[in-house]
Amino acid sequence: MPVYEYACADCGYRFEYAYKIGDVRELKCPSCGSKSVSKLISIPGLVRSSGLSHGGRTCCGRTERCEKPPCSSDGRCHR
Repeated sequence: MPVYEYACADCGYRFEYAYKIGDVRELKCPSCGSKSVSKLISIPGLVRSSGLSHGGRTCCGRTERCEKPPCSSDGRCHR
């Protein structure tokens, strides 16, 4: 199943959607319900079997993904 990443033009929410064979539905933003979503170009993830995680950081320095990026406009975390 291919997984694609989308961003909402209205609220900025980013989400992933896994398509099933024959799936032709029109996507809506799970955050605000808008139909103004666009597919993002993303790099496929690398799966490592060693169990080690290199982890990334969000714009506010946290390791877990922000619910609605960017999490702030002033550089401080408002989660």
